[in-house]
Amino acid sequence: HRKLCFVCVPKRKNIRGKPFCRQQKGSRGFFAPFFKKEGRFDMYENWKIQTGKFLTAQTISLFGSVLVQYAMVWYLTLHTGSGKVLTLSTICGFLPQVLISLFAGTWLDRYDRKKLMMISDGVIAFVTGILGISFLMGTATTESVIVVLAIRSVGSGIQTPAVQAVIPQLVPKEALVQVNGIQSTSSAITNFLGPVASGAVLGILGIEATLFLDVITAMIGISITETVMIPKLKRKTEVSSWVQMAEGIAYIRRKQDVRYLLIFEFMTLFFVTPSAFLTPLLVSRSFGKEVWRLTCSEMTYSLGMILGGLLLAVWKGYPRRAKATLLTGTWYGILMFGIGLAPTFGIYLLCNTLIGIASPCYNAPITAFLQNRVPQEYHGRVFGFLQIAMSMAFPLGMLIFGPLADVMKISRLLFIGGSGVLGVMAYSFFRKKLNF
Repeated sequence: HRKLCFVCVPKRKNIRGKPFCRQQKGSRGFFAPFFKKEGRFDMYENWKIQTGKFLTAQTISLFGSVLVQYAMVWYLTLHTGSGKVLTLSTICGFLPQVLISLFAGTWLDRYDRKKLMMISDGVIAFVTGILGISFLMGTATTESVIVVLAIRSVGSGIQTPAVQAVIPQLVPKEALVQVNGIQSTSSAITNFLGPVASGAVLGILGIEATLFLDVITAMIGISITETVMIPKLKRKTEVSSWVQMAEGIAYIRRKQDVRYLLIFEFMTLFFVTPSAFLTPLLVSRSFGKEVWRLTCSEMTYSLGMILGGLLLAVWKGYPRRAKATLLTGTWYGILMFGIGLAPTFGIYLLCNTLIGIASPCYNAPITAFLQNRVPQEYHGRVFGFLQIAMSMAFPLGMLIFGPLADVMKISRLLFIGGSGVLGVMAYSFFRKKLNF
């Protein structure tokens, strides 16, 4: 029997402690790792394959989204050069996520998460295709680009918490940090290649081709997602969505550590806003308006995220996740000073790379903590509220820092933001607010 089945080897067991092959119990021999005795799919005996397909689909879809995101931001930056326009585009890119996330979390706990992801991805592709057609016809305007950014934000408000909620359904708890690191690495690689590909397509074929590429990648991602087998959860469909939303709010109010973590994330991202959205203006004003400089700025940040994600994938976990988050958050705040004070473009790129390394090391412990601590039936709502905190922080930050960018140096805004980040980290450390 062992000569026929390469999986069935002595003392080799899956993570539940059961033998891989169950041929003696009447299962399917060579295909035993994929099926239970009654022929149903056994997720935890095959989680790597399903997780691989899921992450592949998300990476392909993300690649197209990155192409479009850079194309739109560069279009607005190069055609307007206004901090107010960037502020408006940022608000329209995040505020809809706040509004939809109020309901998206409940929907994700109530309905099929895979179908919701596929629908949201399809809607994003549809409106992007319409914008591409308008560019071909010569009717596209700055306002139409901003409107499409708002609609894409609605789809992202469903897509992002859905991905975070699906991963713990596919992955064992002990592998969550590593898988989050792998996801961060794949996203970083996509963001690393995205500016190059977007700049090449934008420069050679125009913005229309960039938009249509997003439609193609979205269709490929949806097709792969359809093949992923995700375990079904017991859902409470006998109560209304409003009741489930109230239950989610009550759960967060009961769990002090979860509640403070959402506040902590909001405050940190609020002060991070200048480095997240105003660096294109910093580059164009301080070092030059060439497109290649904007491309290098985005690529170095993504390169840092790749290195940080690889570090997480190799390093199997944090002995004290809270301290790791506080340490990397402090690192981020100090590097914001470095970006603002960089005398040359090379030093700016170095600090930008180091910030990229800090980002996944800061985020992964938070995500893994919520995936571990929160029951799966509440994942959609909790990650929905996390999405709300993140989506509110950036628009509120841009409401303050964006207009100031037209009357103050970006370096001063980075100094203010970095000081705020360090203040949040110091308060959380000395008051021992983060306990995970």
